[in-house]
Amino acid sequence: MSAVPEPRLHLQPLRERDVEAVNAIECDLYEFPWTAGNFRDSLAAGYSCWGLWRGGELVGYAVLMIGPGEAHLLNLSVAALHQRQGYARLLLRHLIELAQECRATSLLLEVRPSNTAARALYAQFGFVQAGLRRAYYPARAGREDALLLSIAL
Repeated sequence: MSAVPEPRLHLQPLRERDVEAVNAIECDLYEFPWTAGNFRDSLAAGYSCWGLWRGGELVGYAVLMIGPGEAHLLNLSVAALHQRQGYARLLLRHLIELAQECRATSLLLEVRPSNTAARALYAQFGFVQAGLRRAYYPARAGREDALLLSIAL
């Protein structure tokens, strides 16, 4: 009897050639997704853009903007078929470590109040509400607020 090995997980910086795969996941997940142009702009701006790969398959990605003293998580997403397997946790841990290496003293992010799974993940890492951005996100019935969360690094 032979065991089938689990595909290896690895993180690597996203490249231009990954944008279409990232955008396919984004469009599958969200009613109001980022565009391929948003991801290309993030790469061009030099943001820290990461992909999480399981074997040869992209299962998640994240975009982190690092500035003087703080980092801002702009996007963290895991493909629907791969959610609830710890991949978002792995990505978030990696981003926190990157922000710390760059001497950021805090990490900020926005999250929809309706995104309870993401809010639970961020709470597990110690994020706390630092503010509210009114009518921040597009929504089916107009706009949805964003909770501004932060964690001291």
